[in-house]
Amino acid sequence: MSLSPPTEPAPTALDSPRGSPRPAIGASRPGRKPVGRRPRGSGLPHLLLFPWALVVLVPLVWILASSLKTNEEIYNDPFGLPGELRLGVYVDAWQTANIGAFFTNTVIVVSGGVALTMLLSVMTAYVMARYPFPGSRVLYWLYLAGMTFPVFLAIVPLVRIVQSLGLFATNLGLVLVYAAFSLPFSIFFLTGFFRTLPKELAEAAFLDGAGHFGVFFRIMLPLARPGLVSIGVFNVLGQWNQFLLPQVLNPQQDQERSNFVLSQGLAALALGENYETSPTSMAQLFAGLIISMLPVLIVYVLFQRQVQEGLSAGALK
Repeated sequence: MSLSPPTEPAPTALDSPRGSPRPAIGASRPGRKPVGRRPRGSGLPHLLLFPWALVVLVPLVWILASSLKTNEEIYNDPFGLPGELRLGVYVDAWQTANIGAFFTNTVIVVSGGVALTMLLSVMTAYVMARYPFPGSRVLYWLYLAGMTFPVFLAIVPLVRIVQSLGLFATNLGLVLVYAAFSLPFSIFFLTGFFRTLPKELAEAAFLDGAGHFGVFFRIMLPLARPGLVSIGVFNVLGQWNQFLLPQVLNPQQDQERSNFVLSQGLAALALGENYETSPTSMAQLFAGLIISMLPVLIVYVLFQRQVQEGLSAGALK
């Protein structure tokens, strides 16, 4: 039996030619960009955002500092630091300036308005996105037209309608009006979002015996969570900062203005004459502004990532 001479293994891409040194580990190859280096100009957007951050933060810091001052300190040195920390002014603002009642009314109205808006918009958007029917396109364009309709043109007929329903100067009337004005954008946003969701999952659920409600609540709603969070945050911010509608539909009922929401209450306090009677009355106004901004900041900090995901989901899919 003859033995064949041993053969050398075939050269691989890792083997370097004889006489030439192997490249060091981590060394960049010719024609390729070095790994781990930032492209030029990558820090430019951060530099451009720095002035914008100052524009946003400086007024917030000034309001916070002014809420801890007396009237004399605010008028004599508006941009200086407070002489001492007067945290009791927040308690005075909550009780004496009636900020607590304004805050409670705002929470009730915004919670009801956002809940009603989400309930109606999510069902309407799902049907318009998944079950087209005769006239659905026209209805969709009518909702889009509602986004362009200025609220100022609807003030007089809106007051007449709310009065005829017996809901004038009530929280329920504000809830219904808030939901009506928030529906067009919510339906427009969620309709586009539902169209991006995969239809195969719904079809597989139907084949497994699920009904329309089961597919909607068990399949589609969990998939649409980023979009629901995004539009929910937008509605909370928009309804929390609403001023014109409550100013027209929720006039003063008593001397305490206990039926006002925060935007109305703060405006009434700023224009009132009672700020000459207390040495810390202006500080109570600034404390009320801080109290009104805290829920908005908390909502944004908690849900900013979900909002970004919801806004980019349609583009990525």
